Amino acid sequence: MKPKQIPGVPIQKKGGFHDSESTRPCTDSDADLKFDILKQRFFSINQWKSYAGGASADFRHFDSSGKPADRMPKKGDFIRIEIPGPGNSEGKGYDWVEIVNLSHRDTGTAKSYLMICRPCKEPNKLKGNIVHFYSSAATSNIMISKEGNTLKVGVYGRNETPNFNTGFLNKIRNLFIGTGGMFGFSKIHWKSLAEGLITF
Repeated sequence: MKPKQIPGVPIQKKGGFHDSESTRPCTDSDADLKFDILKQRFFSINQWKSYAGGASADFRHFDSSGKPADRMPKKGDFIRIEIPGPGNSEGKGYDWVEIVNLSHRDTGTAKSYLMICRPCKEPNKLKGNIVHFYSSAATSNIMISKEGNTLKVGVYGRNETPNFNTGFLNKIRNLFIGTGGMFGFSKIHWKSLAEGLITF
């Protein structure tokens, strides 16, 4: 199976990838209303776990200076992730990604919002390693869209390779989690989030 070609999503070059999508058909009368609700949920990063369910990762939104945020995300903000299982010792038990791009498309018949996240260092650390089980080449690309009366949430993982630029124990952790993700375990978590966001 080949990765989908999604406008705005980085090209798959190496490592693992996944495409996790959930769709919901709507009636003419409620498609716009439900897309507005979906948009609010999409931008409420601190609430993602409540939509994804108890077994999923916990996501927390931080601003570009590393302070907790509860607002619309912006390019340069961070997301702190607490995954089920062993934590990253360099990140005090957490993994971190930076929001490297936020884009919006509106063609008249279709609307979409795309958030691109990349593994990064802990905020406010001038030096240090990437604090994530994937290397900095990987991206998680989260998109919501409305085409006609159909809503869709898609999460597209690209160029997923384990992060070995870290201490010995974290290398072992990242190998197991990263390889597990490449074999589909992370897809289960992203599918739960996609389903949760689009279930009204």
